[in-house]
Amino acid sequence: MGIKNYLIEGGSGTGKTSVATELERRGYQVVHGDRVLAYVGDPETGQALAGPPTGADRMVWGYAHWIWPVDKVRAIAADTTHPATFFCGGSRNFHKFLDLFDKVFVLDIDVETLNRRLDGRPNEPGFEPAERALVLRYHHTREYLPAGINIDTAGTVPSIVDDILAQLP
Repeated sequence: MGIKNYLIEGGSGTGKTSVATELERRGYQVVHGDRVLAYVGDPETGQALAGPPTGADRMVWGYAHWIWPVDKVRAIAADTTHPATFFCGGSRNFHKFLDLFDKVFVLDIDVETLNRRLDGRPNEPGFEPAERALVLRYHHTREYLPAGINIDTAGTVPSIVDDILAQLP
C-alpha cells in the first residue's frame, strides 16, 4: 500500500494553519503549503511571476496567482515513508494535482466567526478593509476552492481535526 495523501483547503481565516498544527501535534506528516510551497505564478504554466500587470488590482491578482509547484507536490505525494501526508493551504492551481489526493477537505465557517478571526490577525490577509472585502467575497462565492468534504471549523481545533480523521479509511 502506498501513502495516503489528503488536501485540506479553505479560504483565509477558516483554520488551515491551526488544523495543520494540530495534525502535526498528533504525529501526522503535514505540509504547510502556504509556508513551504506557495509562490506567485501562472496557474496554468507554473511560471513564477514578478508581479501584476500595470493597472491590475494587486490583491485580486495576487490571490489569483497564489500557486504551488506541481512537480514538488507530486514528489512529496509519491513519498511512501509516511502512512499519511496532509497538504494544508490554498493554491489556485490545485486542478493540476487534485488527482494525487485520496480525499479533499474544504474548511468552512460562518461569516460572524470568520470576521472575528480576521480581526485577530493583523498581519494576515483579511485584516485590512480592502482585503477583508475580498476574503468575504471569496468566502461567499467559494471561488478558488476545490470540491470536497465540507468541514465546519467553528468548533475547537481538536474537534475539527477529530472530524477530519473520522472520515479517513
